[in-house]
Amino acid sequence: MSWTWQYQSEQGTPTPQSAAQPTEGFPSQADAETWVGEVWRDLLDEGVDSVSLFEDGRLVYGPMSLHPAQ
Repeated sequence: MSWTWQYQSEQGTPTPQSAAQPTEGFPSQADAETWVGEVWRDLLDEGVDSVSLFEDGRLVYGPMSLHPAQ
């Protein structure tokens, strides 16, 4: 089983791969969510506005905004 994030711009289009984005999936949903909780600010700095979580290619949830609540 592989858990992966998809990264989107404000327009909802995929963003280019960046150094902050892992190239391999996570072994569990908890690992994926912990990681994004630690690096969401870095992702925002690289132009990622929202993320979606996938399990083996199946959408679990998202898109989820990375911007702080107003």
